[in-house]
Amino acid sequence: MVQDPYRYFRPEARNLLDQFAQGILELENSGTAGAVQRLLRLAHTLKGAARVVRQTTIAERAHAIEDALAPYRECADGLARESIDVILAHLDEIAGRIVTLAPADVGDGGHGQSAAEQTAASIAPKEAANAAVDGPRLIRADMADMDAVLDGISEAHARLIALRRNGEAIEQVGHLADLLRAQLAALGGSERGRGGGGGQNQALATAEELSQKVGRLVGDFDTSVSRVDRELRQLRDAAEALRLVSVDSVFVALKRTARDAARALSKEVTFEGRGGDIRLDADVLGIVQGALIQIIRNAVAHGIETESERAAAGKPAGGRITVAVRRSGSKILFICHDDGRGIDLAAVQRIAVERGLLKADAINVTAEDLVGVLLRGGVSTSTAVTDVSGRGVGLDVVREALERLAGEVSVRIEPGRGTTFELVIPSSVSSVATLLVEAERGGGAVAIPLDGVRGILRLTASDVACVTTGASVLYEDTAIAFIPLATALADSPWMAGRDWTAVVVAGANGPVAVGVERLVGTARTVVRPLPGHLNANPVIVGAWLDGEGIPRLILDPDRLTAAANGTHTAQSEVSPAKRPVLVVDDSLTTRMLEKSILESAGYDVDVACSGEEGLDLVRRKPFALILCDVEMPGIDGFTFVERIRADAASRDIPAILVTSRAAPEDRRRGLDVGAQGYIVKSEFNQAELLTMIRPIAN
Repeated sequence: MVQDPYRYFRPEARNLLDQFAQGILELENSGTAGAVQRLLRLAHTLKGAARVVRQTTIAERAHAIEDALAPYRECADGLARESIDVILAHLDEIAGRIVTLAPADVGDGGHGQSAAEQTAASIAPKEAANAAVDGPRLIRADMADMDAVLDGISEAHARLIALRRNGEAIEQVGHLADLLRAQLAALGGSERGRGGGGGQNQALATAEELSQKVGRLVGDFDTSVSRVDRELRQLRDAAEALRLVSVDSVFVALKRTARDAARALSKEVTFEGRGGDIRLDADVLGIVQGALIQIIRNAVAHGIETESERAAAGKPAGGRITVAVRRSGSKILFICHDDGRGIDLAAVQRIAVERGLLKADAINVTAEDLVGVLLRGGVSTSTAVTDVSGRGVGLDVVREALERLAGEVSVRIEPGRGTTFELVIPSSVSSVATLLVEAERGGGAVAIPLDGVRGILRLTASDVACVTTGASVLYEDTAIAFIPLATALADSPWMAGRDWTAVVVAGANGPVAVGVERLVGTARTVVRPLPGHLNANPVIVGAWLDGEGIPRLILDPDRLTAAANGTHTAQSEVSPAKRPVLVVDDSLTTRMLEKSILESAGYDVDVACSGEEGLDLVRRKPFALILCDVEMPGIDGFTFVERIRADAASRDIPAILVTSRAAPEDRRRGLDVGAQGYIVKSEFNQAELLTMIRPIAN
């Protein structure tokens, strides 16, 4: 394995560049000698670090920045825009060089680099405008490592839970030692009564010593496991926090974009960012940043007028662009507004007709239609091609970015006053405050975003009105739909005639009451997307890790309210006892998400991370059903099913294989070894899974 000589240099250099980019733009607006001195220190630190790792080009650029700033150390008033342009160009070059640094890239100037790496290094300055302002994208280079750390922590936590069972076994040994000591003591007393007992006394002393040592071992084991558990939780929380990035980290990039575009077109533009304290996944923030950069470039090129045009319109000489970020229910909103002339829709329609994107005789063409044409790409109202505009490429980047995030984009145009773009993305890609509840007694916690929670109700059986179209309760003198959370998750009938704790959830379909078994508390959860092959219930938007590192479900208030407003028949029968199910899978994510789905549907679920561990659990506990992966280290799924079929105690337990292997011969082999079902992960569907197992496990 090649050692990475830039392991520490890359993040340090990126951090210094972020500070420098922000500082130099602030210096341009309101420069002080103190600001110059701070930038000189940053440049000096970067130069020294680059020399340590033999990156002479970066060191030379940092030295050039020092030379450019040094004359203004005592007074920044004379710092011209041209000087700042030179400094920004040096920063762009440094950012481009950092992008090319890889573990095998030793030395400088291309020495030790592959041809591809040398090519990347040579074109990096040409992409400098993107590289220098690419805050979250630079961070994304390390996200794979961060995800690997988080996965390792989760797997270690799962192993720790299994280790606790060994602690129970040690404790049982202690009980046996105590029992042996008591038996020897009783036997020793009777022997002494007959004048003997020397050997028994020695055995009794040995048993007492064994009991004491086992007792100390149990205490030490519990203490050590608890300490490791606590430290793993702290480590996971810290790693999750590092994975998220504050939105204000992209504001420097957006401000730089506005500045460079304005300079290229001889315009004056001021940028302002709001709501930067919201934290998002770095990958997602990088995608949104790319969309916002295109919007800002378009705003400067097409929206913001020249100084003379703004004066004639009675506007301030300089244009203004603002980007505000806020939460709205389960969504994150990015609102980008400029105070320019607005999009010239007549010009858009004329050019769209010329290029065959609209029919010349089209009537009733709305503003939304024309904005849709812009978002498709290929249309530009610029009369000349420049570095900023004229190629018809830009807003299609916005559309593609929102499609990647399963988000939405809308545009509001006010002729003469400006244009507003609103980008909406799911909050399943961010950190969110949640209310934790249990859908079933003893089941795992499920998270509901607090932004969508309006209150808590205590309901008796008579408070719930049941009719053929569904159930409802009164909330603030208004009837609202009611649905148990377990029903919303499993899409199954529910039992009437009982009391409920209900959470009032507000979404796009109005407020509804969601019945839960128990309120667990509140928590700030870092939400991860579900694996692509899991076609989960629509109300589920992602997963989060609980205190033991186990993935749990997080719900979308909008879809939850939609589910509540559907028809769900109540039943009066007594709820049956939970049926025990075993999930065997070497993938932590897969087995824990299957566990969450099954627990939400009312099953009592145990998990095993290997076929060997699964066989051990089967010997110790009767199960109504087993879900087992096929491809696992050690005993694979086919062998596992063969083993339980060969054992008289477990041969009648139904088993379903869940695997990525879809070949007909694999399916046949699964049935041949005795599996009652075969589910391909790429075709995984939560509803179909529950439909398959109900007649088998109940």
